[in-house]
Amino acid sequence: MELNENARIDTSQIDDQRSSSGGGGGLGGLPIGGGSLTGIIITVVIALVGGYFGINTLGGDSGGTPQRGDNTSLQQKCSQADALKQLECRNTLFVNSIQDYWVEAYPTEFGKAYQPATTVFFNNAVRTKCGAADSGVGPFYCPADDRVYIDLKFYNVLAEQLGAPGEFAQPYVLAHEYGHHIQDISGTEAAMRRAQQRDPDQANQLSVKLELQADCYAGVWAKNATTTDDAGGQPLIKKLTDADIQQGLDTAAKIGDDTLQQRGGGTINPAEFTHGTSAQRQQWFRTGFDSGSAKSCDTFAAGAVS
Repeated sequence: MELNENARIDTSQIDDQRSSSGGGGGLGGLPIGGGSLTGIIITVVIALVGGYFGINTLGGDSGGTPQRGDNTSLQQKCSQADALKQLECRNTLFVNSIQDYWVEAYPTEFGKAYQPATTVFFNNAVRTKCGAADSGVGPFYCPADDRVYIDLKFYNVLAEQLGAPGEFAQPYVLAHEYGHHIQDISGTEAAMRRAQQRDPDQANQLSVKLELQADCYAGVWAKNATTTDDAGGQPLIKKLTDADIQQGLDTAAKIGDDTLQQRGGGTINPAEFTHGTSAQRQQWFRTGFDSGSAKSCDTFAAGAVS
């Protein structure tokens, strides 16, 4: 993957809360199971509780106001000549690329203007309108405040514990979460929740379809990533290779429900799947990439997911 060193990184799309004192205390605990963490040691058992790369209501709308960060340090780092050597600046550029794609494509694909979403960088714990969260839930999207949340140290877990060290794993994670934002603003997420309420026996299967669609949307962005520009028209990503796409597929394989259940030492239980198998996640990322269009991502169609 070749990023453009001359591209202007737009840090206004980020809310950097890493200098904040923490996240969970003001909301009476962490409603995700697994408890707090020592440092950033995230186990596969906690991953199975929270689910990786999800849309997360964390027990419902907290009714509170999310905390706000200070982007001063991020702005300084990302305006320097060597900005792309910094993890947070590369991830900001990835967010810029993902949103630039959807700004252009969403009106064509869905018939209305795209509504931007902020990505929150946090350390260890964070308050959201969906509730309080710690890093154990992995990256997630909160539909109550239209924000993507990620502790960037999660990428260490992805590389060291789950075996997905490739750099393209990072934009894949972010593109998946923005896929949930697309589902939110298009009404798909709300429709899925209503379907779960009508038919609780199908709740997990419907969740799988939602997650696989987000994987598909991530593939759609990947197909079009080299067409995305900064505010001045400079390309953000100059080149993606077959090896990059393979890294995305490898990442999808590492976080399938069946693979995580095996890594957790348990038996594979399809009844507990919420995100899809490794093969399904790879399939739908590839479907989105091959087509380059969100119209190929209807995982809710009859027979689309088996």
